[in-house]
Amino acid sequence: MQEQKFHYATVTEAITKLKEQGYTHEFSLEGDHLKAGAETFQVKEFEIVDLYRYEGPSDPADEAIVYALASTDGIKGTLVTGYGISTDEATIETLKNLHYKYQQGQQ
Repeated sequence: MQEQKFHYATVTEAITKLKEQGYTHEFSLEGDHLKAGAETFQVKEFEIVDLYRYEGPSDPADEAIVYALASTDGIKGTLVTGYGISTDEATIETLKNLHYKYQQGQQ
């Protein structure tokens, strides 16, 4: 597995640095779609370019993952999720599929 190129100290720093690299959309995940403001995108058109994991010092609720996502059309943005997110099954499956594509690309 490929090592991450950078590790940022905080979630905020990661998002700031990724924006500087062109990851300007701030995505939220709704089922099998990504939303950025009023725009909706098909998740299947995106791949994880990189991801950064953060663990809270004492509270598991502070755990988060920052994803750098890019589409085949050149749309780039970030998605932040919690580790133990309690969400619907479609969202969980979508994240699993994104991770699977990412892991296949790392081999």
